[in-house]
Amino acid sequence: MGAVSPTMPTVAITGSASGIGAACAERLGANGYEVIGIDRHGATVVADLGTPAGRQSAIGEVEDRCGGVLDAVVTCAGLAGAPSRAGSLLVSVNYFGTVVLMEGFRPLLARSPSPSAVAVSSNSTTIQPGVDRRITNACLDGDEDGAARLADDAGSMGTYPATKLAVAHWVRRHATGGEWAGSGIRLNAVAPGMVDTPLVAEGRADPKVAPLLEMLPIPIGRAGRPEEIAALIELLIGPDGGFFCGSVLFIDGGSDALLRTADWPAPWDIDLGRAAERLAGD
Repeated sequence: MGAVSPTMPTVAITGSASGIGAACAERLGANGYEVIGIDRHGATVVADLGTPAGRQSAIGEVEDRCGGVLDAVVTCAGLAGAPSRAGSLLVSVNYFGTVVLMEGFRPLLARSPSPSAVAVSSNSTTIQPGVDRRITNACLDGDEDGAARLADDAGSMGTYPATKLAVAHWVRRHATGGEWAGSGIRLNAVAPGMVDTPLVAEGRADPKVAPLLEMLPIPIGRAGRPEEIAALIELLIGPDGGFFCGSVLFIDGGSDALLRTADWPAPWDIDLGRAAERLAGD
């Protein structure tokens, strides 16, 4: 199949077959975007982002389809923690299936006149206790094998927030650098709370996970809708989101604000030497 139309902005969406990814594909497609969906089934590009070969296949096929230019990328593909699921699978899909594609698509974004990218993180990064920072750090170090071993030892229930924290930190680390903001590419993340998606439905059907989900306080009194997350993502990738850079936006019905009321915003106890290093690009 040939390249997409050059007259429409083109967006690549991972996890486009269900949940938030499907809602993004529907909304953006209806609002004038040419959508290239990526998923294991039911998508324009069929690929397994849990494997290095699948990631590279997806990058190559998207490049062919978009004619070498992407206007936006939204990475929604992800797996939930479950007692029967290996933690290593979450490392491979949630983190490396996000950042490897972001890095692979970055040159395509740089050719657009107004490029942007949004990664999907999670409010579990702040409200789930006991996040294993060793997994997060191994992910950020690019050590997929090491992170996978730690994740299998920890189990996928604890690995989920660790991978989503790594995604958020990766966005924060890279968004302001020369390859992203310096190249005119806006990179941000959203952190949804409980949203009525197949991922959450899977948890509600598990007798061990369901009680934990029921314990989650949501001040507005309901789970989110995928369409609500898609609306925020459309803002971020569109012209009205032009001043967002390196932001992690919580969209969780108030759970994070309720449980961590005074933890954010946090004042900066400035280390002038470290600040100078950051400004110098270290």
